[in-house]
Amino acid sequence: MRTQPDLRKQARQLENELDLKLVSFSKLCTSYSSSRDGRRGDSSDTTPLLSNSTQDRMFETMSVEIEQLLAKLTGVNDKMAEYTSTPGVTSLNAALMHTLQRHRDILQDYTHEFHKTKSNFMAIREREDLLGSVRKDIETYKSGSGVNNRRTELFLKEHEHLRNSDRLIDDTISIAMATKENMTSQRGLLKSIQSRVNTLANRFPAINNLIQRINLRKRRDSLILGGVIGICTILLLLYAFH
Repeated sequence: MRTQPDLRKQARQLENELDLKLVSFSKLCTSYSSSRDGRRGDSSDTTPLLSNSTQDRMFETMSVEIEQLLAKLTGVNDKMAEYTSTPGVTSLNAALMHTLQRHRDILQDYTHEFHKTKSNFMAIREREDLLGSVRKDIETYKSGSGVNNRRTELFLKEHEHLRNSDRLIDDTISIAMATKENMTSQRGLLKSIQSRVNTLANRFPAINNLIQRINLRKRRDSLILGGVIGICTILLLLYAFH
């Protein structure tokens, strides 16, 4: 059975090893987070020295090593606790219990720090894996739907052009119908007036000559107006199908 000094020496050696391992373990977790942030920013200045797969393997290896050291330190502390109960050391029991409690506190601190760092690392890795999966899905969707989006955009533009053309044709037809109704109404009115004027012309020959001149001018104006309306209609239709 080892003596108390030997156990204290072994405990201090394990504590020193644990302290160095935990410092390296914490740096590994910090560099893992930084490498992920640098990769999201896509900056050459923040390119990680180690790939994430390498860091993952180092994390697993260091976790096992630290757990083994914690288990060894726990065993040494248990042996020191057994030594304090050995007959013949009761006079030194208070000092030994104080030393044992100090080593137990150190073990508890190291254990707490290890689990905290490990939990943070796992949370970062899970979060980044989830974000990476989402970014991959977005990129896949963009690359796969880019052509379809372009086709859809062209289709919508063509559809809007056709709608505008249909609207312009409807407006042109409405104007033509309104013009036709107006001309029909005017023709009826003119026929009524002409009928009355013819009645007067039969009674007064001088008025008959005047009416003939008016009729000739009216025919000419009608031909001109009809030509203008036809040309305008053709131009509107050509613009609509342009």
